Amino acid sequence: MDLSKIIEAKGKAAQYMIDEITYICNTFEKRGPGSKGEHQACEYAVEKMKELGCDRAFVDEFKENPGSFFGWIYFTITLCLLAFVSYFFIPALTIALIVMGLIICVLQFGLYKKFVDKFFKEKIGHNATGFKKPAGEVKRRIIFVGHADGAWEWPFKYKFTYLGFDIHMIVCFIGAFYTLAIGILKTAGILEGALATKLGLAALVFVPFWIGLYYMWNRNRIVDGANDNLSGCYIGMGILKMLQDEGIELENTEIGVIFTGSEEAGLRGAKAWCEAHKDEMNDVPTFIYSYDTITQTEELMVNYRDLNGTVKVDKDVSDLFIEACEELKIPCKKGMVPPLGGATDSAAFAQAGLRATGITALSHALPDFYHTRLDTPDALNKECLELCYAASVKVLEMFDNGAKQ
Repeated sequence: MDLSKIIEAKGKAAQYMIDEITYICNTFEKRGPGSKGEHQACEYAVEKMKELGCDRAFVDEFKENPGSFFGWIYFTITLCLLAFVSYFFIPALTIALIVMGLIICVLQFGLYKKFVDKFFKEKIGHNATGFKKPAGEVKRRIIFVGHADGAWEWPFKYKFTYLGFDIHMIVCFIGAFYTLAIGILKTAGILEGALATKLGLAALVFVPFWIGLYYMWNRNRIVDGANDNLSGCYIGMGILKMLQDEGIELENTEIGVIFTGSEEAGLRGAKAWCEAHKDEMNDVPTFIYSYDTITQTEELMVNYRDLNGTVKVDKDVSDLFIEACEELKIPCKKGMVPPLGGATDSAAFAQAGLRATGITALSHALPDFYHTRLDTPDALNKECLELCYAASVKVLEMFDNGAKQ
């Protein structure tokens, strides 16, 4: 199938995306993980999927404890503060407290495990899914994914930009390892007397930073999330829209679009979707493209590793996007979501054994709008949406013609 006509319509597609994103941001309640607004956005997405030709479109519910994703902070920082106090009395306890705090951080925030979820309020999250069948027999399937929920605002980043935010986090981790080190040395008898006391008191410098971390996220302010990540949601919707406008029917390729919920709470929506539907994806070759924050043209990237660099995604799926960009002469990097960089939904799909990759267009020197109240429709980048849309249509064309299967 030749899809050059709808690739050329990239400007029209991008404007459709911007209009739809603006409507969602201005019409529904804030879309925090497990919120009414997230549910409203998913219900709206299903209506639109049906209008755009999806034969099957539905909303799934799943249980989650969204407060736990940043709730690890309360455990880890409290343990660090207790470790500081215990250093002067029971240094061996300092070691245990710091290690436990770091374990909680790594499992809950580093690996997105459900380690402390049970301590937080249970809510109902929602995913929206639509499938458009081809004219003939389904011989392959491609799915475009974005997450519909918005993030909790990061006050330190809003006030001090990403550099101040990063420095704060780094100092907190340095403080934890410093306290662990002097606790080990004192327990081993290497540090004694006045020197041990002075080194312990020196850890006081980290206490304000630790206390400040309690306020790293504002539970009462959800950002609009126009870029992060309605921009990612609407790549697939833009493709459906242009196919419909041009009256194009694929012969043997089924197209899927997923709006996941609660990505900002630890990929909870994507994980729930995989639990419910992954076995349904084994009937034909299925490629999944997960988009997140499609904003900075010069940063368009295929992430070959995800979830803080711990999860390897599918090479063929990733390579196909790179090849599509090369065909259209669109600059695109090969990269990864690095340690402390978080994750995209592609990690959840890859962990479930599905063939997926993650597409981002966001600098690791996080822009001012990221996870702040500045992430409004006014911050959308039409050029970036156009290029990512065009590359994605080219991927669909190449996949439909048998590439990488």
